[in-house]
Amino acid sequence: MNVALYVTCLVDQIQPSVGKAAVELLRHAGCAVTFDRAQTCCGQPACNSGYPSKAIALAKNVITSFERSGADALVLPSGSCAAQIRHYAGLFADEPRWRERALALSMRTHELSWYLVHRCGLRSAPGSFTGSVAWHDSCHGLRDLGLADEGRTLLRLVDGLCLVEIDAATDCCGFGGTFAVKHPELSVAIADRKLESIARAGVDVVTGGDVSCLMHLQTRLAAIGSKVRAVHFAELMTGAKRKTTPP
Repeated sequence: MNVALYVTCLVDQIQPSVGKAAVELLRHAGCAVTFDRAQTCCGQPACNSGYPSKAIALAKNVITSFERSGADALVLPSGSCAAQIRHYAGLFADEPRWRERALALSMRTHELSWYLVHRCGLRSAPGSFTGSVAWHDSCHGLRDLGLADEGRTLLRLVDGLCLVEIDAATDCCGFGGTFAVKHPELSVAIADRKLESIARAGVDVVTGGDVSCLMHLQTRLAAIGSKVRAVHFAELMTGAKRKTTPP
């Protein structure tokens, strides 16, 4: 399988180790991975802020980049950005040809955990991890892409990892992209409610499929002096090391 990796802005600028771990996982699953260094933002911030027209140029770049790659699938270590690309067709109501190209891309765009489980049938993890881990269901993955047990299925492949369910696994982390900027007090309150659930579970790590959620949770964990770390599932599966303090 020939995969084009779309790393997302936050991975590129803040946690590149997640991108490296995604590549390692895909190769471990038997995929050939390509990466376009000319990648740009997917346009999600503009759409979330109410300016979808500003995302059109970015969407065209993503579409063109994928077509140029010749890959079978576009895979992202992010449910939110994958969902944005899946909805590209809505940006091109007045451009039928671009709408057709956007729909073609949407059919080949997949979040990393889904792709590893349903397309690759991954049966082992290249790394190991010793400790207890809670899974956070990111809103876009859960509610937009319909992800449910994919992440948990993959974590069960990791030697030494103890998966613990928390009572607020499906609750929002409070980030919400521009929501955290516009409503910081409410965003923090939502995150802290999630942290209470994590604390009750007594885990070492909280993980998930979106760097944005994990970045938000890690910032709050550090703020309250918690020893719990927020780490992307790809890093747990590959045994990757990274800084555990927020950027």
